[in-house]
Amino acid sequence: MKKVLIYTLLVFLFFTSCATVQSVVRSVFPYTATLIIPAANSSNNAFSISSAARSFDQIFTGQTNNNQISQVRIASARIDAISPTTQNLGTFKSIKLYLVNGKEQTLVATRTDIAATAGRSIMLDTDNSKLLDDYLKAGTSSIKMEYVLQNNLNADLSVKISLSFNVATPTK
Repeated sequence: MKKVLIYTLLVFLFFTSCATVQSVVRSVFPYTATLIIPAANSSNNAFSISSAARSFDQIFTGQTNNNQISQVRIASARIDAISPTTQNLGTFKSIKLYLVNGKEQTLVATRTDIAATAGRSIMLDTDNSKLLDDYLKAGTSSIKMEYVLQNNLNADLSVKISLSFNVATPTK
């Protein structure tokens, strides 16, 4: 039993360095960021806030190994209300999400028709026409959110942004 476990672990370690497995991991596990929307922001005004985005391998291994990825496109964008626990995301009138790498940024997702009854989680409309290789290969990308509120907030709102990507499987 011990040998089987050791062999399984060795096979797993071998394949985790493989570019194909890295592509699968990047297309399954999202980049995430947590943003705090201040209650002091008033409705019907545009605001922006940003935070560093972290990937699966940055969170669990503390490093990025992005050399083998290519043809990266946005697959989905989701926003979840974290706190307060009773907050409805229908408080937003519109949202735009950008990937930022230094001074460069590109719009990856938007939503302008947010219903007042949207709930605690919403999916945004993505623009998958853009290649995002340089943003993910940099390893230091951040997510910027531009938003307009429909209603004033009673307390600071904490949201989690999750961006998932499609990554081409590299050929050897």
